[in-house]
Amino acid sequence: MENLMNIASYICSRYESEYGTKIDEMKLHKLLYFAQRESLIQNREPLFDAVFWGWKYGPVIKEIRSAYRDDTFYSTIPQDVIERTSCIMNKVFEGYAWKDSWSLSRLTHGEYAWKHSREGISENDNSDNPMCLEDMRKDADRIRERREMRARLGLS
Repeated sequence: MENLMNIASYICSRYESEYGTKIDEMKLHKLLYFAQRESLIQNREPLFDAVFWGWKYGPVIKEIRSAYRDDTFYSTIPQDVIERTSCIMNKVFEGYAWKDSWSLSRLTHGEYAWKHSREGISENDNSDNPMCLEDMRKDADRIRERREMRARLGLS
């Protein structure tokens, strides 16, 4: 399992390299969520150990909120982390990094894990309900099955 700050630092660094600008906090949280889900799709295991919270604009990791505000991400990401996570991170960047933060927020609102964490919470309120890893696995299974079906039909 990877270190959360290494993954967040990698996303920040790669985003700035590819897009020429600093990633905004909302997008960082969403890309971390999609990286975690992608790891569950590809490896059936989480990429990192962290709790996502079902906030009103989508999944949030509280430790990342603090690190983003304090700008305390690592400046150098170990090469072995980049190599181990390249399949996951390439898929996340190809599918999501180019989208604006609000589009990513809307996408996460379609996830069962987010919806389940929001049960009983007003749409205008943040929540201290965690998103369950088992619920994230259900979302990952749904995406994996869709990809497998598309591959069988030759639709990649």
